[in-house]
Amino acid sequence: MTLRWRIVALVAAATCAAAAAVGVLVHHASRDRELSQARDGARTTLERAALGYARTGGVQGSGAVLDAPGLPGGLRRLVAKGHQGTEFATGPDGPAMWAARPADGQVLSVRVDMSTAMRNISALDTNIILAGLMTTAVVLPLGVLTAERMSRRLRLAAATARRIAAGDLDARISPAARPHDEIAEISGAVDSMAAALQERLLDEQRFTADVAHELRTPLMGLVTAAELLPPGEAAGYVRDRVRVLSTLVEELLEISRLDAGAEEADLSPCPLGPVLDEAIAGTGLSARLRTGTAEDTGQPDSAEDTGQRDATDWTGQRDSADGTGPWHSAEGPKVWTDPRRLTRIVANLVVNAHRHGREPVEVTVAADGRTVTVRDHGTGYPDDLLEKGPQRFRTGVRERGRGHGLGLTIAVGQAQVIGATLEFGNAPDGGAVATLRLPEEPERPELSDLPEPPEPGPIHG
Repeated sequence: MTLRWRIVALVAAATCAAAAAVGVLVHHASRDRELSQARDGARTTLERAALGYARTGGVQGSGAVLDAPGLPGGLRRLVAKGHQGTEFATGPDGPAMWAARPADGQVLSVRVDMSTAMRNISALDTNIILAGLMTTAVVLPLGVLTAERMSRRLRLAAATARRIAAGDLDARISPAARPHDEIAEISGAVDSMAAALQERLLDEQRFTADVAHELRTPLMGLVTAAELLPPGEAAGYVRDRVRVLSTLVEELLEISRLDAGAEEADLSPCPLGPVLDEAIAGTGLSARLRTGTAEDTGQPDSAEDTGQRDATDWTGQRDSADGTGPWHSAEGPKVWTDPRRLTRIVANLVVNAHRHGREPVEVTVAADGRTVTVRDHGTGYPDDLLEKGPQRFRTGVRERGRGHGLGLTIAVGQAQVIGATLEFGNAPDGGAVATLRLPEEPERPELSDLPEPPEPGPIHG
């Protein structure tokens, strides 16, 4: 049960309980008052009748009766003991208040009919019940509205918190004025937390960008100096470290541009095969390019349907025997993307597969022509990466190898720029699997949908 309906149920229960309590109190107060008045009246009549009986020996006209047949048994036994008293009883003639006392060995009694009083009390009970129902009918909608408003504000706070957790630090619960209550305090605290996180993240991004930018100039001098070193083992080691440092700085600059939203995709239809060929070849690493499989899309294997299947084993150069089919040509299937950024994404995934996994590395294009998977046969992605996604400067478990942890972060950022999705998982039989789903090509307007050009008007000289 949601909080809204819990509040509504609580309001309804409280209203009904209050109405019932008031009804019970009013019922008992009214009944006690009627019984008290009837008891006083019966006693007064009995005293007058006793005085008249003592003077005249008769009870005519006094309202009293000697040895009345309907006298309650308890009151009769009380009088037999020489006492007088009153008792309310309901008999065949209806409810009545009896008063009795001994009189010369007989029982002198007075009966006060209370049928009308009891009917009035029953009518009062009915009116109290109706009033309680009407009160509940009026209060319950107000409770529903109040609960709905509170629930809406809490749901908005929860949704905003989820957006902030997903990375949207511009999200705020409500910029407008809020009522001063506990929910407003929670909302203000969440907004303050988001603002503090955003400011801290911006400071970190600015720091990363400034560091990378400031390192770029001295790094270029270091690269030049390393190239001037005489050949030798030490010179080779220095050049290798300088190259690694240069790559790190360039990746930091790229991440800073992605974080700042400064990257814009140059989308156009381009053949997928040559782009993947270029991406794999640019890494200088071995990878097997497979086409026509539908294991990631749930669609039938188009290669089996057509009897065609290409497989290219890469070692940094094209194998002309396997990689010259029509799928690898410029006339092959096309996708709507930025080829430069797509090359960057696939290259990073291939390098990551070699650095942290084991061969063979497979690059597979699904039957839909828009889904590309990169798989290795190592230990797979760590659970932390699958749960939270790639994080810079974190490579996961030690078995995944070494690195700066920036390649997958850049791949995810570039995928967002081109409107693609990049998902990470592990194959059932072992190995890490990265799935890149490219966007569909937008529909182009038909010639008939284009507005007609205006007719040329007269030329005035």
